[in-house]
Amino acid sequence: MGSRMNRMKTMDMMRQEPGADRRTGHLGPAGARGVLMRSARWRNVAPILVASVGLTAASAVAGPAAAEAAASEREQESAATAFTGARVIVGDGSDPIENATFVVEGDRFVAMGPSGEVEVPAGAERVDLTGRTVIPALIDTHVHLSRTRAELIEDLQRRAYYGVAAAMSLGQDTGEEVYRVRAETIPGAARYRTAGRGITRPEPGRSDIPFWISTEDEARAAVRELAALEVDIVKIWVDDRNGRYEKLTPVLYTAIIDEAHRRGLRVTAHIFSLEDAKGLLRAGVDAFAHGVRDRDVDDEFVELVQARPHVVLVPNLPGRGVAEDLGWLSGTIPAGELAEIQARFADRPEAQAGFAIQARNLARLNAEGMRIAFGTDGNAGWSPHVEMADMVASGMTPHEVLVAATSTSAAFLRLEDAGTVAAGQSADFVVLAANPLDDITNTRRIEAVFLRGTAVDRAALSERWVGDGNR
Repeated sequence: MGSRMNRMKTMDMMRQEPGADRRTGHLGPAGARGVLMRSARWRNVAPILVASVGLTAASAVAGPAAAEAAASEREQESAATAFTGARVIVGDGSDPIENATFVVEGDRFVAMGPSGEVEVPAGAERVDLTGRTVIPALIDTHVHLSRTRAELIEDLQRRAYYGVAAAMSLGQDTGEEVYRVRAETIPGAARYRTAGRGITRPEPGRSDIPFWISTEDEARAAVRELAALEVDIVKIWVDDRNGRYEKLTPVLYTAIIDEAHRRGLRVTAHIFSLEDAKGLLRAGVDAFAHGVRDRDVDDEFVELVQARPHVVLVPNLPGRGVAEDLGWLSGTIPAGELAEIQARFADRPEAQAGFAIQARNLARLNAEGMRIAFGTDGNAGWSPHVEMADMVASGMTPHEVLVAATSTSAAFLRLEDAGTVAAGQSADFVVLAANPLDDITNTRRIEAVFLRGTAVDRAALSERWVGDGNR
């Protein structure tokens, strides 16, 4: 959030800051059941994708009685399902497996490998994914979600629709409900993590949710309060908002980082300038929630990064400022809203210049070996697929971007069971119609999403959000 350049992307992508309209641009391609049922080849496979692995989203929506009946039927069959024939991009940077078989039982992958090397349990249901590509479900480490229970759950469902397994709301979260939701496993919804309120200098006229601090004592007290809530990370903003406010000084952010580390917490920083980024590295910051945005990084910055190999960069790129066809969202966002979004995707030289700075910085830091994770800011459920394309446009390969958006981000959120398609991991995966290594925009061609071994009923969610009249 926040800087001049990133605010341009916020407008482009409808990645609003808290308090903005969060009901724009939520849906992507049609859901698994709707797409698959229209294909003769998939007519017999679709019911398996929707219903064979664990409780389906539809059963969960229908209620306990339907779920119990479905479970009773499955007791007569093997508890495992084998998915065969797909190209599997594991998510750890290893070569894709071109003809893979993976077995799901309950909410876990129990086996995965080349089809000739995986033993399928007797009686297991089989799903033929020949011609499809499977990737791990995505992990978004920088979002800003709603704070009331109903709206927050809907936000997490919108992310599930787009293949996101977990999301961390990075500051501006207040009240008890966010922590209750974090503790739950919600069917058909992404997992939730939170940084709580976050910490900044006083910013009258913006948001009064973060801790406003001006002294070292206030800085340490804010961290102690966040630690008592067991936040997943401490978020700080180091930005003068184009000269409108005083920003956190080195004395203040050093106190925050020190107190957080004393209490076993990490600190991620919203930044704008290169000099602030250098100061934060010297103070021991753990992650950047944005890249440097005012100029190209220099050799000194690279040396500071290389001396601190644990530090994570979440690039959070601004909009490219180029015309782009959003037809891939057609029929899934009300026509009027889609037209408003489409109008913002025009050629804008100023935005192109801002993107170029951050793109060069990302390309260099990636080449220099900095750990790159993934985040989108705001609250548009479909934005991960645009962010991945932006990262590729910056010079990263599609495979590098997928690793950043899966295993690296899972490690950053300390989700030890997420981010890869591998035995023992949570069965969170996305079935794509085409290979994203050929074209990263193929991540938008979703045919099915599974979270914790259960198919997300994307058709039902789409119907709930937009109805048949908008398809």
